[in-house]
Amino acid sequence: MTVALMWEARAVPGRGEALLAWARVQPLAPVPLRRETLRAPQDRVLVITWWDAPYDADLPELPEPDGGLVTRQVHRWRFESADGD
Repeated sequence: MTVALMWEARAVPGRGEALLAWARVQPLAPVPLRRETLRAPQDRVLVITWWDAPYDADLPELPEPDGGLVTRQVHRWRFESADGD
């Protein structure tokens, strides 16, 4: 089964590039099958990782950034592949 973990944070205004750089260097061990980092308006950063694991597996996730870098707590979601995909 493929599980996708999504991690999304909103930077303090003007700190989007710093949050993006921070997210890119955060290690995950073990390494996921795939990892993608995206950005959006309002200094938001999204990291999606894909894993070959059961839905409820204990998987590494990016931590909470320093409070001076983000405006709110990180949002996290977990999804599994739909049957037939």
